[in-house]
Amino acid sequence: MKKLATYLILLLTLLVSFNVYSLPKLSSFPTASATIFLDFDGYNVNSGVWQSGTPFTCVPAAVSDAQITEIFNRVAEDYRPFNINITTDSIIFLAAPLEARIRVVITPTSAWFPGVGGVAFVGSFTWGDDTPCFVFSDKLGPNSAKMIAECCSHESGHTVGLSHQSKYDGSCNLTATYNDGLGSGEVSWAPIMGNSYYRNMSGWNNGPTPYGCAAVQDNLSIITTQNGFTYRTDDYSDDINASPTAINISPIPVNGIITTSIDADAFKFNIAANSNFHIDVNPFSIGANNQGADLDVKVSIYDATKTLISVYDPEDKMNVAIDTILCSGDYYLVVQGAGNKNVSGYGSLGSYSITGLLGTLAIHQVSLTGTEEKNKHHLSWNIISDDPVKSITIESSTTGRNFTAVTTTNGTANSFAYAPFQYSDMYYRIKVVSVLNQTVYSNTIVLKANEKTSQSFNISTFVHSQVTVTAANNYQYLLSDINGNTITQGKGKQGFNQFDMANRPAGMYILQLISNNQKQTERIIKQ
Repeated sequence: MKKLATYLILLLTLLVSFNVYSLPKLSSFPTASATIFLDFDGYNVNSGVWQSGTPFTCVPAAVSDAQITEIFNRVAEDYRPFNINITTDSIIFLAAPLEARIRVVITPTSAWFPGVGGVAFVGSFTWGDDTPCFVFSDKLGPNSAKMIAECCSHESGHTVGLSHQSKYDGSCNLTATYNDGLGSGEVSWAPIMGNSYYRNMSGWNNGPTPYGCAAVQDNLSIITTQNGFTYRTDDYSDDINASPTAINISPIPVNGIITTSIDADAFKFNIAANSNFHIDVNPFSIGANNQGADLDVKVSIYDATKTLISVYDPEDKMNVAIDTILCSGDYYLVVQGAGNKNVSGYGSLGSYSITGLLGTLAIHQVSLTGTEEKNKHHLSWNIISDDPVKSITIESSTTGRNFTAVTTTNGTANSFAYAPFQYSDMYYRIKVVSVLNQTVYSNTIVLKANEKTSQSFNISTFVHSQVTVTAANNYQYLLSDINGNTITQGKGKQGFNQFDMANRPAGMYILQLISNNQKQTERIIKQ
């Protein structure tokens, strides 16, 4: 029995040793001397300031390697703007200067300090005595990678000198000691030093503390002036007039970091021939819908004369996708951090990547022409492609920059006509998608504005299979036969609409449409 017990102890020791050895060894900025160590594998605490100096043992966190990697990536992104290394490697931590390092112990050993997700001493990063801080994984989810990561950044934030950040009402009454932020979805935001467990975008903040609504705490200034490290060295020129970095749109990617609220990364690129231009600028994230991103991206495009063409800063997304047509020549692209409806641009910092595409090979040509006739716009096109075309989307714009879909048709169509309700010149292009999902845009054309009409709807009254309705506003419709029997009813949207009559017998039908208390009745002849 003694022998069996000895074997079991040895086996357990080996398993624990193997688990410790196999933990992912990750570092975010190995050349930095300042270090935050995320310690997942248990720790014997012997500190004069914790538990009145009585030693105690913290057991390892019950998290997988995949969770450790996610936690590391989230915390590393929070500290990306700074000249500091986030690591899971104890050897790297022990090699860092004593007065510029902190150990974050992630553990389910929490009974000794109940009621919180973690605990730290403010300013302990520079104490030089290896006083650790703690994140209690059993209280966070339990073992939620997202919540553990937010707590790691929060508690280590205390060690670099930060207090909590709070929320006040308009009369300066404290409403939440831990500011829980605003919004929903990917642009929802909360401060790292508040309660960021339930918001996607978390960041450093310049806001009030529990000590009063006027007691504002500038996180970035404190972090970069009180701990022996500052921001990372700027990676790219900020100005299109001062040595912007030359890049090739295809192939890319290009990677960068926005380190301060005034940082901007300026690039120059050339397009050799008129091209369909698609570019994505994505903040670092750990999953779909920009999970874990700290940087809300803003992108500006300038032409060869350095005249601003357009600014891309979607309100409900943190990334930018640009899909347009550019003529040959030089262009400039500037990447910045931006605020959104939930937060200012103060803490919109972090890393990003640029990926792009110029043209495609399979679809050689897409040419679009158009005419105006009797208040209708007639479009026709010619496509030369090695592969079959899956779909064709007709897109329109009143500015020539931001296009929206009018309708999508099958790949064999070569024309389209309708009566738009916008009383301004209309820009058109078509998007062609091959069966291999390659996408090419046509040239852009402009057709003159229609004369304004008193009717709210334009309707095709002689049809074979589809009734088309172009509406000035959203509407309701009712289709009945000549005897007044209802066939179908529903709702339509502003713009171009179609509904099917292919299976209806030939004859006369009555279509009633109602919008904004205006009613229009038309006779439909099904041929």
